[in-house]
Amino acid sequence: MLSMCPCLPPKTELTSPFLCSALLCITPKERQTEVLGRIFDIFVMGRKRDSPSAASSLLRWLRRLPMKMKVFLGLTFAAVTLIILRLTLGSHIHKVYIISELCHAIGIIVLIYKLTTQRTCSGLSLKSQELTAIFLVTRFVWSVYIEQNIHTILDLVTLVSTLWVIYMIRFKLKSTYIKELDNLPMYYIVVPCAVLSALVHPHTNYFPIGRFFFAFSAYIEAVSVLPQLRLMQNAKMIEPFTGHYVFALGLARFLAWAYWLIKTYETGGAYFFFTGSGYFWTLGAVLAEIVQSFILIDFCYYYIRSYIKGEQLMSMPV
Repeated sequence: MLSMCPCLPPKTELTSPFLCSALLCITPKERQTEVLGRIFDIFVMGRKRDSPSAASSLLRWLRRLPMKMKVFLGLTFAAVTLIILRLTLGSHIHKVYIISELCHAIGIIVLIYKLTTQRTCSGLSLKSQELTAIFLVTRFVWSVYIEQNIHTILDLVTLVSTLWVIYMIRFKLKSTYIKELDNLPMYYIVVPCAVLSALVHPHTNYFPIGRFFFAFSAYIEAVSVLPQLRLMQNAKMIEPFTGHYVFALGLARFLAWAYWLIKTYETGGAYFFFTGSGYFWTLGAVLAEIVQSFILIDFCYYYIRSYIKGEQLMSMPV
């Protein structure tokens, strides 16, 4: 092992612990602590404390790139991921959507762990959880009527877990809920989504209220995380478990997009209209997906950046 010792001339190298012991004996007392630290780095850690990791170096390189190059690399990464998923799963591509729903469920499990172990709901938006419950209820209703498959079960499990989180925030841990920071009015979201659902919904053979529920759940889901992001911006800092939860939502959204794009490609575009057409529904559904993705992608960027830096608490720009 070749490393420099602070007590020797610049080109002298340490190759034996015995040499370091001898050097420690002749080192002045005021410098022995420093020398011990350097010896620990050399023979135990095997590197200098201040040496940057590969991930940190990569992050700094990415930050120096022009925005166009960042967008190009992001799209390239997404395309490569889609190709890998397609080649790996083949005819079992439907599992991608199941995994996306599991990611959402895992995010809820992270919140449950936070609430049960830390006994605090600080940093959580009650309004986001209530919006999540709203779109899960509406999606579960038409799922029971139309699908009755594994997606129905996953929606039910996620709904029950979300209702438990709401109960904990509203009652058991009410004293730790920071209402002043969770200040995005619910009607700013629910009312426009309801009006849009009545005007822009799929034209199918299902019962009329089912068409409304289908569209309403899609629109509410697209913006349900807005109160949580607003709370994070108001707080300036993001608690780790809350960050894990929102990142799980972002990962679920990416996988859902991957499934949708791959199925559209495999069916020659027919899957694009699988939920029916009419009243600009297809355009509305796509825009809802795009809005949700752009809402989450900014957070995911700062989450990954903070994770690479090893920060326990991450911050977001106002």
